Amino acid sequence: MGRDLEAARELATELAVAAGRLQLDRRHSVVVGARKAHANDLVSDVDLASERLIVDGLSAACGDDGILAEEGSSSPGTSGWRWVIDPLDGTRNYLTGAGPWSVSIALQDGTTTRAAVVHDPVAGETFSAVAGAGTVLGREPVEVSTTARLEEALVGLSFNPSPETKRCMGHVLAALLPGIGDIRRIPAALDLAYVAAGRFDAGLMVDTQSWDVAAGLLIAGEAGAVVEEMPGAGPALVLATTPALRPGIARLISASRSG
Repeated sequence: MGRDLEAARELATELAVAAGRLQLDRRHSVVVGARKAHANDLVSDVDLASERLIVDGLSAACGDDGILAEEGSSSPGTSGWRWVIDPLDGTRNYLTGAGPWSVSIALQDGTTTRAAVVHDPVAGETFSAVAGAGTVLGREPVEVSTTARLEEALVGLSFNPSPETKRCMGHVLAALLPGIGDIRRIPAALDLAYVAAGRFDAGLMVDTQSWDVAAGLLIAGEAGAVVEEMPGAGPALVLATTPALRPGIARLISASRSG
């Protein structure tokens, strides 16, 4: 079955921007609900309202498609296509003002992502990609960085803040930090978008969910990043980096996961 992927990207962009506007408008009246999996796993009424806005828009335009959404608005669909949604990636940053957050929407054919959007409401930036057509920031094409020296590499980190995953990250950081330039911690969707735009030279996603990374992985890959799941003990770790830096960063990560 054919699909107009450019139209899908435009629809996802429209809905992501609308959700971002809602988040900005309601930031000072947000209500935090119960924790989910652990003390650092927060959800707010704005997360839920953002998801409802996106799901309603997709259902109205593409009613046969499936939905996989972080806050539970999921349905199987009948078309073979599925929208994967993180309505507010970085809820703790949103609630505290401690850093950026984003809206992330991907369209998958089966389990293969074909179109993707990551929108940063505060910066007003929208990163998007269609499979085989490259990545754009707004309307301008972007590519991964040209950094070739491992000791100059800026690496973004995204990980589930559960106690178990944080313990794993202690081992990863101990192996990684001495060999690279510096690190930044940032939500997964923007981590991958920043790799795509050359702002980060690599991104690590540890113990993330499909809605955290589906859009960002396509955006990074279409901009020239090498994207792969790293083998080893512990939670799943996905690396996105430039071809030049991949061997060195992979070696450091593998050293931390050999036990």
